[in-house]
Amino acid sequence: MELFTPDFGLIFWMFVAFGVLFLALWKFAWPIILKTVDSRAELIDKGVEYAQNAKEQLDNARKEAETYLNEARRQQADILRDADKMKTQIIEQARQAAQIEAQKVMDSAKLQIQQQQKEAQQQFRNQVSEFALAIAGKIVHRQMEEDNAQNQLVDSLLDEIEKKN
Repeated sequence: MELFTPDFGLIFWMFVAFGVLFLALWKFAWPIILKTVDSRAELIDKGVEYAQNAKEQLDNARKEAETYLNEARRQQADILRDADKMKTQIIEQARQAAQIEAQKVMDSAKLQIQQQQKEAQQQFRNQVSEFALAIAGKIVHRQMEEDNAQNQLVDSLLDEIEKKN
């Protein structure tokens, strides 16, 4: 049992050693420990404050990003709307230009048709005239085979010339 019950002298010197150690720690180590703990607490407080500021800045950045995204979407919609208007306008201009060009082509074709009709009519008249002259020539040639008919034609032509002069 002596192992479990210490001697009075041992307890006394243990208390004295503990007291000296406690006073030495109290005098020298405790201020340094408190100073370190205080600086550590201050550093943690600054870290928390920095984190809060960073969170606020992040929230503000998110709000700004959302604002910029909304503005970009609005601008994109405006650009798409303008592009659609331009597309419609270009298509309409192309349609009008095509109609004008088609009208020009049709007018040109009508003019060509009219000219070709006139030329065909003129050719027809020329051919009819040639046939008529050929027929008249043949008829006159038959009638003029007789000498008496020839003399009468010459006399009538001379009479017409005299009347004109």
